[in-house]
Amino acid sequence: MTARAIIIGAPRSGSGKTSVTIGLLRALARRGLKVRGAKSGPDYIDPGFHTAATGLSGVNLDSWAMPPSLLNALAKQAASDAEYVILESAMGLFDGIPAPEGRSGSAADLARLYGLPVLLVLDVSGQSTTAAAVAKGFATYDPDVRMAGVVLNRLGSERHRRLAGDAIEAIGLPVVGAIMRDPTLNLPERHLGLVQAGEHENLMAHLDRLADMVEKSLDIDAILALASPLEPTAGDFGEALQPPGQRIALAEDAAFTFLYPHVASYWRNAGAEIVPFSPLADEAPSQDCDVCWLPGGYPELHAGKIAAAGNFRAGTARFAARKPVHGECGGFMVLGEALEDADGESHKMLGLLGHSTTFASRKMNLGYREARLRAGCPLGSEGMLIRGHEFH
Repeated sequence: MTARAIIIGAPRSGSGKTSVTIGLLRALARRGLKVRGAKSGPDYIDPGFHTAATGLSGVNLDSWAMPPSLLNALAKQAASDAEYVILESAMGLFDGIPAPEGRSGSAADLARLYGLPVLLVLDVSGQSTTAAAVAKGFATYDPDVRMAGVVLNRLGSERHRRLAGDAIEAIGLPVVGAIMRDPTLNLPERHLGLVQAGEHENLMAHLDRLADMVEKSLDIDAILALASPLEPTAGDFGEALQPPGQRIALAEDAAFTFLYPHVASYWRNAGAEIVPFSPLADEAPSQDCDVCWLPGGYPELHAGKIAAAGNFRAGTARFAARKPVHGECGGFMVLGEALEDADGESHKMLGLLGHSTTFASRKMNLGYREARLRAGCPLGSEGMLIRGHEFH
């Protein structure tokens, strides 16, 4: 099976592409189609909604962080057992970093690389025919990135729809969707983006509401007709993150959720055993594992409970005395001395490293980062260049 695919893009974050993507995924799954969601760039949260909407694991495709061979292997894997892949852009369609052609991290890279069409979601609140100028700019900005159609979002009236839609169709782009303004469709957010899918009490009801909106407001058959085959060139997993040990103790609960599905899947396929434990349930890493892995997540929302988890704290300290403990993002915070929450209350953490973290004053840092290993470690050899994403 080779899937057909389309990219859902927009000029910027907040345009509605996530709601359109999730609603479309859910609507297609309800029709009995095998559909997979994908996200360009680094994102732990949106793929969780993609998975919930379709039943197939979401996947990240990152042209900057992933070597081309790994990117192609993941794209091919994503397309191998699905009829359609709906690929959601991060931020604006062309947003990335200065880099050699095809390696900027933007969704536009993926459109060029795989010859995929783009469905452009335009938030037309506060404008009408000017939306056509925006659409034309996208259509002509890069001749190798093809705008296949437009979805109008946050319309105020039928007249608003006609003005914007007629102007866009006059420049030769089909309008395949028109969504009226409806704040109740918005998914709740917090400081790192959407509230995670697993934290919604009525998740499936909300996903079905988004699917109902898509069924009502978008021409789904026309959108499927725009999709193109996703046929990556040959790739392999040789440059994937290798298992850090044969048995990996993995923190896994509401505070520690940020692990890309393809990473855990590759570790298992490579023969490693993942042994989950829950710090929030006061569980410690199994002492017979080779490495303890504390992924990112939202420990700042559970700092008091982590501080009170005596078995977790003591057991992790015993583990660290003999074997490696890896912490990244929220996991790195927990490795430190203390975590100050948004209310200014300080909570004692593991104390395995000397830093402290505060959320008392808001300061967002985000972007791609590079680091070079100054000494050998379980992640690689001395001098190895590691690419990652900062989002705190």
